[in-house]
Amino acid sequence: MILYCDTSALLKRFVSEIGSDDVQELWAPATQVATSVVAFSESLAALARRYREKDLSDDQHREVRTAFMTDYEGLWRIPVSPTLNQKIADLVLQYPLRGFDAIHLASALLVREHSGRSPFFACCDKNLNRAPAAAGLQTIPLAE
Repeated sequence: MILYCDTSALLKRFVSEIGSDDVQELWAPATQVATSVVAFSESLAALARRYREKDLSDDQHREVRTAFMTDYEGLWRIPVSPTLNQKIADLVLQYPLRGFDAIHLASALLVREHSGRSPFFACCDKNLNRAPAAAGLQTIPLAE
């Protein structure tokens, strides 16, 4: 199984919150986990915000940041490219997507095109989950 995680799902692997157990259960049997390259900056920014807001201690922040950066290297990372941008241009006309949501959906669709297999799309945004389902991806809605 290929698992595609948007940033909200990806972060649940590293920070314990509602839905984290679901991500761990999905991650374990996955033969490949994919995400967009934009998840790198989104994730580090979210972790830094949690640190600034004192949701994470110095040690916790250092630990989850290191774990994220280590795991990120093993992910199938979909780059921003002219092909991705064309897919985004089409998707935003079909679905009411925010910018980064369009990047994640287009990236998951490219995973399907390149692998010949449909990834499971994991995300914590109810609105975003409607578009991948409509585009033919199996969605795995997670608690927000």
